Amino acid sequence: MTLSRQDCVGLDAADPLASVRDRFVLPAGINYLDGNSLGALPRGVAERVGTAINQEWGDGLVRSWNAAGWYESPGRIGRKLAPLLGAAPHQVTVTDTISVNLFKLLVAAVRLRPGRKTIVAEAGNFPSDNHIVDSVARLHGMTVRTVPAAEVAAAVDDDTAVAELSHINYRTAEVQDMAAVSAAIQSRGALVVWDLAHSSGAVELSLDADRADFAVGCGYKFLNGGPGAPSHVYVAERHLAGLDQPLTGWFSHAAPFQFDAAFARAEGIRAMLCSTPQMLANVAFEVALDAFDGIAMRDVQAKGRALGDLMIRLYDERLAPLDCGLVTLRDGTRRGNHVSITHAAGYQVMHTLIARGIIGDFRAPDAMRFGFAPLYVRHVDVWDAVAAVEDILRSGAWRAVPSPSAGTVT
Repeated sequence: MTLSRQDCVGLDAADPLASVRDRFVLPAGINYLDGNSLGALPRGVAERVGTAINQEWGDGLVRSWNAAGWYESPGRIGRKLAPLLGAAPHQVTVTDTISVNLFKLLVAAVRLRPGRKTIVAEAGNFPSDNHIVDSVARLHGMTVRTVPAAEVAAAVDDDTAVAELSHINYRTAEVQDMAAVSAAIQSRGALVVWDLAHSSGAVELSLDADRADFAVGCGYKFLNGGPGAPSHVYVAERHLAGLDQPLTGWFSHAAPFQFDAAFARAEGIRAMLCSTPQMLANVAFEVALDAFDGIAMRDVQAKGRALGDLMIRLYDERLAPLDCGLVTLRDGTRRGNHVSITHAAGYQVMHTLIARGIIGDFRAPDAMRFGFAPLYVRHVDVWDAVAAVEDILRSGAWRAVPSPSAGTVT
C-alpha cells in the first residue's frame, strides 16, 4: 500500500519523542534534514552564551575562570556527555576538534605499542581521518594498510599498533559492530580508535561494554552543540595511566599555573587537553546537552531507524523510477541516522531543494544526504522531502542550478 502524507502525520502523533521538538529553535518554513552536518539550535543556548558574554566575560573578566567554573568545564561537560556514550564519566572530556583529537589518540596508541610498524585504516572513511592516519605514520616511520571497513579486523596482524575506523560511515551510514571488531583487533594485541562523528547523539553507544580503547566524536552534529562545537574524547580507564599524547599544552599539565619548566602530565582524562578551552563554544555545548534530558538513547536510535526506513520505502515508491540510486543500507540495524540517495544531477537537485526550504546536503560525486536528528525531525518532514525531490526531477526544475564551483560548501 502506498503511503500518504496523512499516514505520516499519524506516525508523528504516536511518536513518543514528538514533544522534544519543542526544545529546539526551528525556523518557520524550513524542513531541516541536515543535523548530521550541523544540529539545530536548542532552546536556552543563546541565552546561556549571552550570559557568558555579558556577565562572565563582561563583568567577571579573568575571574570567571574560577568563579564561573570555566577552568573545569572540559571535564564537567565530559561527565554530562558520558551517559550518551555508554561510558563512565571519568573517561570522557571535550576539547579541540576531531582531527586534532584523532592525531593525539593515534600517537598515544602507537606509543602504547612500541615496535609495531603498521596502522590499519578504513578505506572510504571520511577523508581527513585517513589524512591524519597518514601523517602519524609518516612521523613514526610506519606503514598504513587501508582496507574496507568490513575487512579492518581481519587486516590486523602482529605488526599492527592501532586500527582506526568510523562506527558509522559518513556516506553510506553503515554501522560497524563495535564489540566484535574491537575484540578481533585486540586479540592480535593491537588497539582501536573509533570515530563517532555520526554516532554520538544519534544511536545508542556502549563504549565501556563494547571494550573500545579510544574514541573521538563531534559536538556540532547530532549533539547540537553549535558550529565549531568542541570534539569529545574517550579513553578507556585501562589506558589512562599510560596515556602519552603528543600535544602537551599547558591545560594538559598537572599544575599549569606553577609554570614549571618540565612537563608533568595531568592525571586521568584531563591529560587529553592541550590549550585554553574555547569558552563560548564550551558554554553553548554544555547547555545544548540539556536537550537530551530524560531521553533514553535506545529511543533516539529507534526513531532514527524508523525515519530512515520511511525514506527508503518512499524512495522505492517514488524515486527509484527516476534514475535515483540508494547508497545506504536497507537494514536499519546496520544503518545510522542518514540516508544517501544518488542522482547524476544530485548537486543541482539538492540546491533546488534548499531553495524550497528543505535542507539536506550533498557529498561528491552524486549523493544527496538526508540526516534525521530524532529529537526534532518528524515523519512528515521525510515525506515532504521525498515528494519535493520527485517534483524537482519530474519538472526538471534542477536544470536552473549551475554546476558546483570550487570551494562551495555542500
